[in-house]
Amino acid sequence: MRVKDHPILGPQPVLKEVKITMDGKEIKAFEGEMIASALTAAGIKVFRYTSKNSEPRGVFCAIGRCTDCVMIVNGTPNVRTCVTPVENDMVINTQKGLGQWKDGGKPHEN
Repeated sequence: MRVKDHPILGPQPVLKEVKITMDGKEIKAFEGEMIASALTAAGIKVFRYTSKNSEPRGVFCAIGRCTDCVMIVNGTPNVRTCVTPVENDMVINTQKGLGQWKDGGKPHEN
């Protein structure tokens, strides 16, 4: 579900439909919308699992201030999906713990 006619912002622009891949599953999205919006519209609510207790997390602040919505995007962990726009053919994966960098380095979580 997406807001097409916002009560304050008015009618939303029509965006180009693209595809993204989430944990191996192809999802339709709109170019330029935030990744978190596309995933939420597709019914996906869990974006990551915490490193300490493996607790599920999803969108919390939706303005890029917290780390609840971080995911692995195109191989890069800890990407804040609430402020990262969709691009065609993005590969997104649920992040477990702190994530793994492509080069094997250990990232830190904010």
